[in-house]
Amino acid sequence: MPHTVILRPMSLVEITPETHGVTLEIVYAGSKNFTDVPIYGRAACYLLDEAEPLLVRAVEFAAELKLGLKIFDAFRPSEAQWAMWTHTPDPNFLADPRRGSPHSRGVAVDLTLTDAGGRELEMGTAFDTFSPRSHHGNTGVSTEAQKNRHLLLGLMTAAGWDFYRNEWWHYQMFDSRRFEALSDNVLPVPMMP
Repeated sequence: MPHTVILRPMSLVEITPETHGVTLEIVYAGSKNFTDVPIYGRAACYLLDEAEPLLVRAVEFAAELKLGLKIFDAFRPSEAQWAMWTHTPDPNFLADPRRGSPHSRGVAVDLTLTDAGGRELEMGTAFDTFSPRSHHGNTGVSTEAQKNRHLLLGLMTAAGWDFYRNEWWHYQMFDSRRFEALSDNVLPVPMMP
């Protein structure tokens, strides 16, 4: 008898400080990002239902060390990926929207570590610094920044995430291409303006 595969609809889970114990600073909802203009019309954070438990695990691991997670971006509608690519078509730091981004699949998160007071730990570069200094393993940043990057890498890897070598802040599910890229219209309330 042939094996039948039943596909279930994918659903996005909203991530909030109240439900997940994280800090949110959704940078693309404001103008302090590499495009200098807001990409999103509404600041919101979502992950695919298969990715959300990995974030929960990472939050728990960080809390054991009296640390927190601050999220800069997670699900990114395909329309937003196109806007970013049109502005800066750099394949070293942005996924070509024709191939799809792990963010547009709802299985990637951009984040950093915070101390018990909510202050970001030193990481050597700001989020979205499109430079080799942002690469994992870069020794051109301070020893403190290297330690903090390794700590974030360890927490996220132990929680089940894969990393992108060019961005210390970016983590995604393994084999992320098995998920489809999603548009803004899958959300109950749009993020795009």
